[in-house]
Amino acid sequence: MDAVSNQRHQYTGNESGSSTPDNSGNQNVDAKQTNLDKSVARDKKLFRCLVGKSSAMQKVRHDIEQVAKSDANVLILGQSGTGKEVVARNVHYQSKRRNKPFVPVNCGAIPHDLLESELFGHEKGAFTGAITARQGRFSMAEGGTLFLDEIGEMTMAMQVKLLRVLEERIFERVGGTTSIDADVRIIAATNRNLAEMVQLGKFREDLYFRLDVFPIRLPTLSERIEDLPLLVKELISRLEKTKQSSVRFTPEAVVALSQYNWPGNVRELANQIERMAIKYPHGLVQANNLPERIKAQIPEDAVPQLDIDDIDSIMSDVDQRCQGLATARVHIPVDGIDLKSYISNIEINIIQEALEKSGGVIAHAAKSLGLRRTTLAEKMRKYQIERDPNATTAS
Repeated sequence: MDAVSNQRHQYTGNESGSSTPDNSGNQNVDAKQTNLDKSVARDKKLFRCLVGKSSAMQKVRHDIEQVAKSDANVLILGQSGTGKEVVARNVHYQSKRRNKPFVPVNCGAIPHDLLESELFGHEKGAFTGAITARQGRFSMAEGGTLFLDEIGEMTMAMQVKLLRVLEERIFERVGGTTSIDADVRIIAATNRNLAEMVQLGKFREDLYFRLDVFPIRLPTLSERIEDLPLLVKELISRLEKTKQSSVRFTPEAVVALSQYNWPGNVRELANQIERMAIKYPHGLVQANNLPERIKAQIPEDAVPQLDIDDIDSIMSDVDQRCQGLATARVHIPVDGIDLKSYISNIEINIIQEALEKSGGVIAHAAKSLGLRRTTLAEKMRKYQIERDPNATTAS
């Protein structure tokens, strides 16, 4: 319980955005700057995993725009890793509550016997360890949005208490008797089938209908596979900004990725791209460089769902950015790096890409790299890079 209490303590004050007045006369200026900083940070989060031109994602964005204008409860449905919290944040930040807190709660990560205190708060002495009174997430989200993730993990007893808040808009802290008003919008999310749980008696029907005012269903990555190149581009861009690292994928590698079923959805894709950036820093990932786990699960008779020409046009600006990253600042780990191997890997990847784009013609590849043909041939021998045997011979 100490860990949960510490987490709750850290949350308090961070979401409120409140400040203590002073006599300097600069409070308004500081408050405006704080709001501006929050606005900039908020804008960077919007639609991060909602990238895509597929009809499924266009519908999701349309649904967000529609429901954000109201105060209706929203139920977000979708598998793990599809971006349910991202959708919830977008609904909040496009609503009239955007300047109030957005408070997320993972109902499946908090022990059942502590969830009531976490949501509603508690009074001093309400239970062992409650040495001070503490506000809950409903109080923290006052005027804003409370995001209840994994709502399907909530016990029946807690469902009754949540239903009362939704119906009466009041609650009491654990150990307290004073009713507290709750001006909070509820957005819930689950990867479970709540309608089926209702039939099985594992979820209250009345609470289900209270939450299911405006459902938004998120597609799996395999259902929006045409968005994969745009997602790869977005995730690489995020790597460049947050981890100062990068990687490139050949069109053939992206086509291979499109044949995998992605059980972990966008989250799994993000993890794989970060892994490739670690293995091939600022390098070029080809289809045969993909993890064995992914290659092993691609059916032999899988039909590519993406066109290489389309991928080329989407990824072109990623290539341009990455070309300048070989000389970007490198953050050397504490235990150091092997500079010779690091530089060699970069050079190998660039040569391989030049050969690929030139159809294996050494003279053309050398010209694109600003090298003499003999110099490139010497480097190929040094790194044991073989030319495509089907390539046209050119002197």
